[in-house]
Amino acid sequence: MFKPYSNDDDVLNIQGDALTVSNGTMRIVLNGTLELTQDQRGLKAALALKEAVDAIVASLQAQSHLPAKVKDEPDAKPGVVQNPFN
Repeated sequence: MFKPYSNDDDVLNIQGDALTVSNGTMRIVLNGTLELTQDQRGLKAALALKEAVDAIVASLQAQSHLPAKVKDEPDAKPGVVQNPFN
């Protein structure tokens, strides 16, 4: 079962890998293109997507101190690396 915001490792694949839902502790990322055709396959994919989105919404609604916006990760500061070939 997909548990939103529980870890940075889980990936839910819908309709093979047409749409991936990548879990994270601060954000969830949806990638891909999902075709919801008017058939049993489309219904199965739509229900899987609905289940994932319903779980995400429930998780967000359950948080009593939900911030207005999460902090973006700071840009990595460029550093100087010694050339190993000198």
